[in-house]
Amino acid sequence: MTGRIITRPDFDGIVCAALLKEVMGSQLPVAWVQPNQMQRGLVEVGSEDVVANLPLPRPCALWFDHHVSNQVDFPYKGTYRMAPSAARLVFDYFRDQIDSRFEGLVQQADKIDAAQLNLDEILHPGKYPYILISMTIYGSGFSDLAYCDHLVELFRCCPVELVMVDPEVRRRCEQVMALNREYETLLKRNTTVRGHVSITDFRNMGPVPDGNRFLVYSLFPQTVVNVKIFDEKDFVAIKLGHSIVTPGCRVNVGKLLMKYGGGGHSGAGACRLERRLADRSVNEIIEILVQQCSGFDPQSLAVD
Repeated sequence: MTGRIITRPDFDGIVCAALLKEVMGSQLPVAWVQPNQMQRGLVEVGSEDVVANLPLPRPCALWFDHHVSNQVDFPYKGTYRMAPSAARLVFDYFRDQIDSRFEGLVQQADKIDAAQLNLDEILHPGKYPYILISMTIYGSGFSDLAYCDHLVELFRCCPVELVMVDPEVRRRCEQVMALNREYETLLKRNTTVRGHVSITDFRNMGPVPDGNRFLVYSLFPQTVVNVKIFDEKDFVAIKLGHSIVTPGCRVNVGKLLMKYGGGGHSGAGACRLERRLADRSVNEIIEILVQQCSGFDPQSLAVD
């Protein structure tokens, strides 16, 4: 095969790439792509490419995805279904060709991508190697994409104990632990609460702060969904996530954000808004969430 692996630069995408290289050959290059790049037609997808964990603009050799907003209406080869991770779909599709030692790695991709974390894992990620490593992946610059390639090769050949002592991984883990402490302060300073909705507004802050994306749920346990707003070049970006500490949000996030040019899962998703339209759309999204979550009973913990 002479195509590429095209996937997202996050933990799930890295595990997808590691599995696909095991099956299709280590020589296959990886193109690290963000979902909005695919949605905006900025990525040329060829007939021999394998796409995972991303929207699919046109047919390719194989496609694996699990986002509710990414279903296609043309024939494809591969697997599309709701699952905890895209890596799970790749692993199941090639189960007879992938060594069983990757099962544990795929289970971690399931856990992290589906945000199936307990309170101790949220508050103390340093005790959980895979969770901590997932927090070192930003995918926002050339060095980050090179780091994604590095992790792919480490996960293909090493147990997590050896991955953790790799100099670059160790450096980034130490950096993440320091960032998480700063991030908690910034979350408290820039988050407001309306009903059962927490709203974290990082606009006009310059570089968007990095940190533990699950922490906001433990800081505001009376809320069932978080709205994170930040500047992204010429756009305003929004990320929504159901609380994993206090479940109960009934809004399908992926379907809601499809109306604004984004998408995602039922419990998490993102979109990018043109700056001139951003304020109106942000207010609409927040109002929908506030209204839909207004009848939430924290004692019931009811989930659709």
